[in-house]
Parts: sequence; C-alpha cells; structure tokens
Amino acid sequence: MNFTKMNGAGNDFVVVDNRRLDLKLTGEAIARLCDRHRGIGADGLLAAEPSSTRADFRMRYYNADGGEAEMCGNGARCFARFAARLLPHAPASLSFDTGAGLIRAGFSGDLVTITISEPHGHRAPQDLEVEGARMRVHFLNTGVPHAVVFLDDVEAVDVARLGAALRHHQAFAPQGTNANFAHATSPGRLVLRTYERGVEAETLACGTGVCAAALLYHLDAGSSSPVSVQVRSGDSLDVSFDHDLKNVTLTGPADFVFEGTTFLA
Repeated sequence: MNFTKMNGAGNDFVVVDNRRLDLKLTGEAIARLCDRHRGIGADGLLAAEPSSTRADFRMRYYNADGGEAEMCGNGARCFARFAARLLPHAPASLSFDTGAGLIRAGFSGDLVTITISEPHGHRAPQDLEVEGARMRVHFLNTGVPHAVVFLDDVEAVDVARLGAALRHHQAFAPQGTNANFAHATSPGRLVLRTYERGVEAETLACGTGVCAAALLYHLDAGSSSPVSVQVRSGDSLDVSFDHDLKNVTLTGPADFVFEGTTFLA
C-alpha cells in the first residue's frame, strides 16, 4: 500500500488513495499503521474515496485506535492538499464529503482554509466535578463533540489525567467527548491544549477543538472574529465566523512529510 505522511500544526496523519475502494482498512490494520512503535505512527488515518454526491471526493477519517470519526479539522486541511494532487490540474478550491457534512477547502501556498459544517449541540456552561475538582465546562459539537474549560494557566494542567476524566465523564455519555483546556492570553488570542478521543492522549493540535474553543470564547467573552489559537505544537490557527456561528472557517498549515509503501495485512 502506498501512503503519504502529513501533518497539520503537528497533528499527524497517514493518508491513502482509496478511490478504487480496494484497500481493506479494518480497525485492526489502521491501529497498526498508526502505532508509533510498530507502524508508521500517526494520530489518525485519512482515506480519499469517491463521492456519492457532487463533491470532488469523500474523506474517511479514522482515529489511531482504528475507530471511524465524523470529522477532523487538521485532517481535513491535510486531506485537501493531498486530494488536490489527485486532480489533473492544481485547483484553487475543492470540496469533499465527511461524516459531519460537506467541507469546502481553498489554498494559499502551504495554508489551507476549510469551511466546516455548522456547529451544533451548544450547551450552557455546566459545573462538573472532575477528579475531585469543580470545573466550569462548556460544550459544542464542531463536527465531533468538544468540552472546553477556560483557565488562567493551561501549562499547569495535567492534561493526561484531567483530559481522560473529562473525556469519559457521565455528562457526555455514551459517546464521550474531546477535552480542551484554553487560556485567553489577550483579546482574540487563545492558547489551547487538547486531549483527543480515539487517540486517548494529548495531541499537538486538534482543528475541531480549535474551532470549538474559539466559538465558545466568542459566546462566553464576546470576542469578535477572527480568533487566533496557539496549539501545543506552537503553531497558530485562525478561526473566522459570523456572529450567529455560521460560515465558520479554519485556516492553518498542512504539510507533506514523506511518502512510502507499507504492508496492509
């Protein structure tokens, strides 16, 4: 199997061309490919498939544990750059279907801007007990579910422990949630750390988490568009939106790392 390794702001992916639908991407095989010790190593796998609509492609996204998820923001940007290479001529934009709806992508050098599906499922902040501490938790689904806690210092957070507890909290049962910890460093600027469901660890970036944190910051603090969010890798991503949380876009890097061939068994 031929593959491409890509990363978006440090969130890394194995990307494959499955337009012929001849790759048998079982959960077990995907988990092996994403294993950082015995495989290629990645936070997830992206597969390009034919669209059943008028979109250019269909994007399938699988977490590192082999489970399929509806959407991944950083993955969508990487997928867009990968998919553009599959077309006969370099496009200015393209579209693809995901489990969270239609995504449109535009290109500016190494930067990709995607328009995400309309956020939904917003909840009023909840005061939850997490590992013996009370936390004010915000929630929004930006293609996948995200809980966000705004703090004065994200560097001091034990993301592995508190992120796992929040990810599995009964308030988000049965599907669970991604867990994010954010700090506003100045008006319109956030620092974010994310514990990703399916990876079951802190990742260097999470695009849908960036969108959720920016939009919840707007709702909670009245911040205007755009909001710049610095992720754990040190990269910053920009989230733009209308006041009613429509026309949400995410702009950030999407980089090719290397290409190779591996066994899919």
